Amino acid sequence: MNNIKESGKELEKLLGIMTELRQKCPWDMKQTFDSLRKLTIEEVYELAEAITSQSDEGIRNELGDIMLHIVFYAKIGSERGTFTMTDVLRGINEKLVYRHPHVFGDVKVSGASEVEKNWEHLKIKENNGYKPVLSGVPSSLPAVVKANRIQEKVRGVGFDWEKREQIWDKVLEEITELKKEIDSNDREKIESELGDVMFSLVNASRLYEIDPEGALEKTNRKFIKRFNYLEKETLAKGKSLHDMSLDEMNVIWEEAKKFDPPAYRQAGLKGG
Repeated sequence: MNNIKESGKELEKLLGIMTELRQKCPWDMKQTFDSLRKLTIEEVYELAEAITSQSDEGIRNELGDIMLHIVFYAKIGSERGTFTMTDVLRGINEKLVYRHPHVFGDVKVSGASEVEKNWEHLKIKENNGYKPVLSGVPSSLPAVVKANRIQEKVRGVGFDWEKREQIWDKVLEEITELKKEIDSNDREKIESELGDVMFSLVNASRLYEIDPEGALEKTNRKFIKRFNYLEKETLAKGKSLHDMSLDEMNVIWEEAKKFDPPAYRQAGLKGG
């Protein structure tokens, strides 16, 4: 309870600071919803970076920055006479209570999957009994994140594989179709089939409870680390990457892999 009271005091203090900034700071005074938008997106990515880096201090700091943006938007909304911070907090409180009848009501659930299904059904009821299942997926989401969210949404209404192992037949089917279009050399069809392959792999990630965005980012970091090693070792030998053959680079690449955690070790440079 003391932590809740302390949090309330700090939130009240932040609201007061924001009022001062909007009255006295030239930069803060000129900000709008539109001007803050890109900065907010940047802050969310910085939070994602801190989470990926497993930095508790970084996560705490980035959450503070995002909280500042929430208060900022609420302050602008208050000035426009459209909504206040109280409205924001009341809205999310009411939504959470309504969508968790198994916690705040007498509904019984068997597990997390049933909670997800109930969540989607309740969202439909909120909109006078009808709301397109995929209407809540923001069009501006990055493609991988959007694909994952689409698949989670349709799963909520039962449109999903009966067994997760079935996805691999679909993955192989899409790869076969991609290879066929590659042989035909039709760029538009190749792009379409490649998208289908990627969508099916995102689906596999979801079914096996792996965040595809996080998995890809870890591979990105792994590749960067290995390539930096390759470049550093090449320069140490007095050579240039431009003058080396792929086989020569692959020898050093194999050395770089020795510094990876065991679970991250993969095939050589030619294979991934």
